[in-house]
Amino acid sequence: MSYRVCLIEDDELLGEALVERLELAGFACTWHKTGASALRALRNRCCHVVVSDIQLPDIDGETLYRKVTAEAVPPPFLFITGFGGVDQAVRLLKLGAEDYLTKPFDVPQLIERLQALCARLAPAGGAIPLLGVSPGMRVIEASLPRIAASASTVLIRGESGVGKEYVARALHGAGEADGQRPFVAVNCGAIPETLMEAELFGHTRGAFTGAVRDKRGVFEQAAGGTLFLDEIGDMPPLMQVKLLRALQERRVTPLGAERDVAVDLRLVCATHRDLAEMVAEGTFREDLYYRVNVVAVEVPPLRERPEDILWHARRILDDLAAAGGVRACALSPLAEKALLAYPWPGNIRELRNRLERASVLAPSAVLTPEVLFGDAWRERAVPFGAPPTERLVDHLQQCERDYILRVLDEHGGRIGDSAAALGISRKTLWDKMKKLGLSGDGGPPA
Repeated sequence: MSYRVCLIEDDELLGEALVERLELAGFACTWHKTGASALRALRNRCCHVVVSDIQLPDIDGETLYRKVTAEAVPPPFLFITGFGGVDQAVRLLKLGAEDYLTKPFDVPQLIERLQALCARLAPAGGAIPLLGVSPGMRVIEASLPRIAASASTVLIRGESGVGKEYVARALHGAGEADGQRPFVAVNCGAIPETLMEAELFGHTRGAFTGAVRDKRGVFEQAAGGTLFLDEIGDMPPLMQVKLLRALQERRVTPLGAERDVAVDLRLVCATHRDLAEMVAEGTFREDLYYRVNVVAVEVPPLRERPEDILWHARRILDDLAAAGGVRACALSPLAEKALLAYPWPGNIRELRNRLERASVLAPSAVLTPEVLFGDAWRERAVPFGAPPTERLVDHLQQCERDYILRVLDEHGGRIGDSAAALGISRKTLWDKMKKLGLSGDGGPPA
């Protein structure tokens, strides 16, 4: 595949030389000498990556970038600037630009960075994770096929909003051969106690006032597939007895019916409460506890698996854009840092709510910490980022160190792969690691 580069450079000699070198390196290059011409092309999504001078004859590069991001998620921007424009280039990085080079720059270094950027755009090989990229979630995902093959009853534990239904759906998918078996999800805490038996087991016409027709309960609806009972700890005591009987006999009796119905399904229960403690308190039946706690899966809170925060954030933004109603958005580097620093007491549910709200209210398609966290970003500068009194050079060095550590971790400490992902040479990465006090495995030197 030939990746398309949009070059925005008003200098005739430099522009012509760059076009020649980029095409020799295998890129398809379009050259624009004004910001207005480039803006028209970018509105048509004509390229994979942009290389732009900051100083242009009609509008400066920052204005161009702001216009592009206000309309859609931009392709990666690599800016070229003179030494005097470094402050503006740093400001562009905070707005979401990918990187910048100062003049005079090494053209092979530019090409190396472009190749690394384009490599990130290519589909990644291997299996696509369903639950997350953190070690904890990888272990859970790897266990699902074994659980699906043997266990008919599973208990998923974890805080509210942590993604228990994600795990239940992944478990259901792991046991699917044809994709036709039903998955039925019910929140036990959301059903009035007077309606719970009819909701779970169904009813016949005339069984109670308002029952104008026969209705199958969720047990029958999920027959042959998976029934997910969320927040089972909120189930009232009388229904606990009836649920226990249904699990033991694998049969249910609809309200008003004279005969029971056999149901063959996998039951997945979930709770954010400590069921063992509830048993000790007498609020949850001990026999039911042992019946549902055949195989237990513990989902860690989001704050304990920071590797998953940005992974979930990007998936959520993609899902919101695909569903329509909000435009496609991306995260600025500072927004990513803020997301990683926030403790997420509401877990993935809170993350989704913040991203959905920000996607609607943000003035541009690049989300910033201010639009994600509002006053909390300004009032809690220390938890979310560097103190305002920190020198810029120290802050940038710490950001660089954190980012290199993250890339090294993602690539198993492999210098070559990490350098390619960073868009720099192996030697440059080694030099940076030495300067920042990092060893070859991504950790502190021995």
